[in-house]
Amino acid sequence: MKSISDLKISISGIRGIVGKSFTPRLILDFTQAFSTYVGKGKIAVASDSRPTRDMVKHAVFSGLIATGNTPVDLGILPIPSFQVYVKYSRANGGIDITASHNPVEWNALKLVLKGGRFPFSFEAEEIIDIYQQGEFRKENTFPKKVYEEDAFEYHRKRLLSFADLDAIKEKKIKVVVDSCNGAASPYVEEFLKKLGCDVIVINNDVNSPFPHSPEPLPENLKQLSEAVKKYGADIGFAQDADADRLAVVDERGEPIGEEYTLALGILSYLRYKKISPIVVNLSTSRVIEDIGKEFNVKVFRSRIGEINVVEEMLTYDSFIGGEGNGGIIAKDVHLCRDSFTGMVLILELLAKTGKKVSELKSSFNQYFIKKEKVKVSLRQSLLIMEKLKRKYKNEKLNFKDGIRIESDEFWALIRPSNTEPVIRVFIEGKDKKHVESLFKEISDEIKRLRR
Repeated sequence: MKSISDLKISISGIRGIVGKSFTPRLILDFTQAFSTYVGKGKIAVASDSRPTRDMVKHAVFSGLIATGNTPVDLGILPIPSFQVYVKYSRANGGIDITASHNPVEWNALKLVLKGGRFPFSFEAEEIIDIYQQGEFRKENTFPKKVYEEDAFEYHRKRLLSFADLDAIKEKKIKVVVDSCNGAASPYVEEFLKKLGCDVIVINNDVNSPFPHSPEPLPENLKQLSEAVKKYGADIGFAQDADADRLAVVDERGEPIGEEYTLALGILSYLRYKKISPIVVNLSTSRVIEDIGKEFNVKVFRSRIGEINVVEEMLTYDSFIGGEGNGGIIAKDVHLCRDSFTGMVLILELLAKTGKKVSELKSSFNQYFIKKEKVKVSLRQSLLIMEKLKRKYKNEKLNFKDGIRIESDEFWALIRPSNTEPVIRVFIEGKDKKHVESLFKEISDEIKRLRR
């Protein structure tokens, strides 16, 4: 992984602040590296709604054409829809222009290989090597860009065949949805109506991103909460800018937390679709183990990052999994985090149980979880992690991804981010005061070591 100020180049792709570190030249060269790696063919290109999307997109087009690949412009498209398109259109790969939950001044390139998946770590490292060496494929003939309308149709068909339409339609569930004027905005209202929902949409204008932070955390869901109460809705859904993550607000206007979004999705899948091992990442709530015990299935924990969850889902023949940030993955639709799949699963659960969202959440064991980001440079983070290993050497430690401290009463995970210049801290337990005390101890220590 390479880091220059706010620029992040890693297995997750490349992202930074536009005009500062994320420049047209950088985008051009990184696109040429990817294009060289995947070989000749059609390469899909899409974006979220950020105002910098056209600048970035034209640099991507130039890089693809210069290396002999045909860009297929899909316009604004959710990242799960993009991945489904790459697989079923048989494109040779794709570049999605989205910085996901990052603020509007950021943008990024997410790389998708043939078959609609993100690169595994060794593949990403090969692409980064080509970029750093600057040895790109040379061509004497240059293809023209083509445009495809309604690329979302590939995704829509899979979602509607996955859903129990009769069950959901019968209940006529009232839904408020906030897509944050992001990539899902042109599609989500029509999709929910096809499921038979009574739909109220807020923040679905792609020309005005973003009305609030696109990260679907409880503190960013105030508009959605108020709308759920105003319209007497059964549920509120929030999607992030590229629509791979889903947040839920209950019928009282209370955010349930991203961990319980995933829990509801997994519960619904195991109850109404099929029994399967579960794969989640190391920072996901223990409520998933509770669900695993209920259905007598194994729970496997991967490193942080969608592709790491996907890799272990393939290893353990798992059909359901995800990450505790509201990223639900169901193999039946596609092996990717998908807010649309999450909505289908949760709506089915509401329809078939007849219960309210608050009742479903209260049926789980209740854990208290704290998450925080501490700003650090890459150099600082490496030094801090080594010092923390020494500090907590007498605890039960897991080094699969960062440092995970494990005990019967709590778990804590400390790890450098792959997408931002920060160290992330996660702590979960049943005792709120104990969790807050541990959290303060660890975050204060990171801040002290950062000086």
